[in-house]
Amino acid sequence: MFSIGDFARHGRVSVRMLRHYDAIGLLRPDRVDESSGYRFYSGGQLARLNRLVALKELGFTLEQVGRILDDQVSVAEMRGMLMLRRAELEQRIAGDRARLVQVESRLRIIEKEGAVPTHDVIIKSIPAVRVAELSGVAEDFEPESIGPVIGPLFEELCRRLEQAEVKIVGYGIAYYDERQDGTVLAHAAMPVAVEPDAAYDFTITDLPAVPEAATLVHRGAMKEVLEPWQALGRWIDDNGYRISGPSREVTLVFTEDQSGWVTELQEPIVAK
Repeated sequence: MFSIGDFARHGRVSVRMLRHYDAIGLLRPDRVDESSGYRFYSGGQLARLNRLVALKELGFTLEQVGRILDDQVSVAEMRGMLMLRRAELEQRIAGDRARLVQVESRLRIIEKEGAVPTHDVIIKSIPAVRVAELSGVAEDFEPESIGPVIGPLFEELCRRLEQAEVKIVGYGIAYYDERQDGTVLAHAAMPVAVEPDAAYDFTITDLPAVPEAATLVHRGAMKEVLEPWQALGRWIDDNGYRISGPSREVTLVFTEDQSGWVTELQEPIVAK
């Protein structure tokens, strides 16, 4: 038998919570001393306590926890619930980390306000290019929305091109079309030298030539692209131009470590 304090210590919960679980009938002590009122628990009750805490952490209300415990949930079912909850928490953590990166990016931009620009912008023409592409819809232009869409599209496109024995003849191109409902149609494209064929499970299309584009080279992961994109936008506005078409991101160097990526940002422009 454990005293309530020892049981709380071994179960890694508070004495206060054990008293609450007793009061609402979720976990009654194995024995209560009639003269002192002291509660005592058995070692076997740790199993119920573990299930109780696990279900509570899954987001169930205490009322729901009581019903599930009374239904004698199996170990396999409990493990399935916990695995699902773990996946949800990992997804939330990944989302929080992505948002933290964007907060840091905006802080860097704010800190550099009024400073002399350090990005080199080059105006050049971009020739037409034939590409194979796959497209998908992102919720918006935020990096945490674009990244999970465009990355898998490129992976799948490369797999399909290899399967179709179509050779890639240039740098990967990502471009985006804003839709009327505010979502974004993201295109993952690879230059190819083949004719359109209905047998392909990807689209063959010709991206038009761009007479003038303001371009800037970004070195590093695309999650850090906010600052250079804003720098390019400010340069365009400050130098008497306006944007005249969909922007493109051309991957010049691709490495396993995203910090080694080199990407050219291309913004079609015309004079205001």
